[in-house]
Amino acid sequence: MDSLANYNNRIKNDTYIDMTTSTQRLQGKELLEAWTNFDTEGKRIFPRDIATKLGVSEAELLASKIGNGEVTRLSGDWADFVKRLPELKEVLSITRNEACVLEHKGDFGKTNVMPDGSTGLSIGPIETRMFLQYWAVGFFVKQESKKGFSESIHIYDKEGDSVIKIYKKENTDIAAFDKLVADFTSEDQSDVQAYEAYKPMSTTPIHDIDKEEFTQSWRELKDTHQFFGMIRKYKADRYDACELVKGEFTYKIDPVNLKDLLEQAAETELPIMIFASSRGNIQIHQDVVKRVLVMGNWLNIMDPKFNMHLNEEHINTAWVVKKPTEDGHVTSIEVFDHDNKLIVQFFGLRKPGQAEDENWRTLVDNFERI
Repeated sequence: MDSLANYNNRIKNDTYIDMTTSTQRLQGKELLEAWTNFDTEGKRIFPRDIATKLGVSEAELLASKIGNGEVTRLSGDWADFVKRLPELKEVLSITRNEACVLEHKGDFGKTNVMPDGSTGLSIGPIETRMFLQYWAVGFFVKQESKKGFSESIHIYDKEGDSVIKIYKKENTDIAAFDKLVADFTSEDQSDVQAYEAYKPMSTTPIHDIDKEEFTQSWRELKDTHQFFGMIRKYKADRYDACELVKGEFTYKIDPVNLKDLLEQAAETELPIMIFASSRGNIQIHQDVVKRVLVMGNWLNIMDPKFNMHLNEEHINTAWVVKKPTEDGHVTSIEVFDHDNKLIVQFFGLRKPGQAEDENWRTLVDNFERI
């Protein structure tokens, strides 16, 4: 879908700058001490959340444990790393952003890397689009918790945000996993991880974009992958793009409908696609969903080999978006946070050259416009 084109172009446009100094952030032994003494108040708190509360990134937090046998820094040619992922057989792959987590249990199937090494593609039970210029550092993590002992590989970007996590499971090829870790173990095993902030992309203010011209460009789309090229031409923010064509190609629905969307898809065994991404990876679900649960603020799918966790507190708006293609309109629901940043997308399952499933279109069209 258009998400892949979106991220490919971000690779070419994002730059990073050093936004901090070592005197402003806890590092190394001081950070480890703060982590050790952090009061969880008896609650299960993930390292990502502890890092936020301590004013550091998750990568910096993990690095503070290097040297104690729990964490090992990884580095190397990430293109080669991606090519070897199918060797691992069945693993658990986790990709998340601030509000949405996708978890798939399976193998990476077939992987390919673009000749320039910038983009990796996995097609199989674990479906991903990997943007390797954002892969800055990796860690091999051994962890003991109430759920038991785990071993995993974590990849992070330059801001220390998680790109993807890959966990050993019962049917993982242990020898292949351990060899991958050994081959990518870095010579640098210091307990300090550098932090570099990405410079935000500049966009054109919505009132400076010719609405009719932009709408006409939308009308002329022939493929969903042309979408990002179009908004890049206008330097339009994705959320603003929805606003510019509101009424003709987009409209808002109440986010509470997301639960109904998933429950009805499950009841009718309607196959759907779910896209969620970190800065350096898009993970994609392409199948029916079965078990939809709400637990506190989280809307969840809890299937045997696929989980989704969507934090509804982070949701500001949900848009129905229709993009013209040579096979007819493609309908999606796109969910944005309070900063108008994309959280997750839902589509009806379709293959290139096929028309959209009418059952999906009817399901979405039945939700009331707001």
